[in-house]
Amino acid sequence: MLPPASHFATCPRGLEPLLEAELIAAGAQIVRQLPAGVLFMADAAAEMRANLHSRIATRILRKVGFTRYQKEEHIYRAALELPWPSWFSVNKTIAVKVGAQNAPLKSLNFITLKIKDAICDRFREETRERPSVDTETPDVPVYAFFTPDAVTFYLDTSGVPLFKRGFKTEASEASIKENLAAGLLMLSGWEPGTPLLDPMCGAGTILIEAADMALNRAPGRGRHFAFEHYRDFDAGLWKRIKAEARAQEKPLRKLPIFGSDQDRWVIDKAKNNLVSAGYADAIELHVSDVLELTPPAPTGTIVTNPPYGERLGDVEDLADWYPQLGDWLKKGFSGWDAWIISGDPLLPKLMGLKASRRIPLFNGMIETRFLHYKVIAGSMRPVKPVPPPA
Repeated sequence: MLPPASHFATCPRGLEPLLEAELIAAGAQIVRQLPAGVLFMADAAAEMRANLHSRIATRILRKVGFTRYQKEEHIYRAALELPWPSWFSVNKTIAVKVGAQNAPLKSLNFITLKIKDAICDRFREETRERPSVDTETPDVPVYAFFTPDAVTFYLDTSGVPLFKRGFKTEASEASIKENLAAGLLMLSGWEPGTPLLDPMCGAGTILIEAADMALNRAPGRGRHFAFEHYRDFDAGLWKRIKAEARAQEKPLRKLPIFGSDQDRWVIDKAKNNLVSAGYADAIELHVSDVLELTPPAPTGTIVTNPPYGERLGDVEDLADWYPQLGDWLKKGFSGWDAWIISGDPLLPKLMGLKASRRIPLFNGMIETRFLHYKVIAGSMRPVKPVPPPA
């Protein structure tokens, strides 16, 4: 069984404190937060629980090597010296990915090939065989991260990114990833069991993440992980950890979670995803223009990802639409907490509402703000004076 080892969990930038809390709950010992991730120590059980239970992490990487380098040929030698055959068998497929920060490398593609060659050469030295490469769905993803003078080698214990929960079948044009959606829900302070509305729900990502949280379902319950391919994989331990997770689940029931979208074909995608996740009868969906939607409960929380000109809509049209969105909130949703994520610093200001919180986050490479509005009745924009009759 894996003794405590150094790990790095990656996540969307801005969600590092949430990830740290999850890793502690999984049994990890935190080393420190870094931009877009957390360094930690974990044994086999903590590594498994982190993969199974983390709603925020993108990958859980296990550190297997570190070396200083001056020339690119040093990197091949460093990779060759690592005992790859002791970590996985030659019949497992591999893929190598490389990241770098201010590293003096001429070509990341060339370095990727050299590390792959080193792994294969090490296997050939010891077994007279070499593993096959599968760049799409490898059994063993290897990751190398370069700084100006050092490289760290990792075995990716997750495989497919953790935000791919294993049951979502459809995506809308502006879908956010599941781990960012979960982060939005946590940051909003929404309490499972209280009403939640996503009035521009797209393919239903926020809704499904909310249902998982409400029913205490492990986000990784429907998928496999790369650590299952490693020699030190403890199948008995993994079986017990999955059984623990199932025992903590709450019974499936109708939830006060509501979603809508103006496009029927988008709602059909959301329905397909709810069916795949097992929530077809637990979450209520409607086809509705957001500006015509009425509150599903007297009070509650709105968490939504409206268009902000990156992939949907035209900025000029949106400049006319955002004031209407603000009016819709003020007229119909007094007493609600509204949270929106936006990559445009100006459009939300047109709503005529004052944000009580502005949380910086990244949606992929897009810098965004997660904005909180405590909705009260009436207009908060200055009323234009009506000119006297002629």
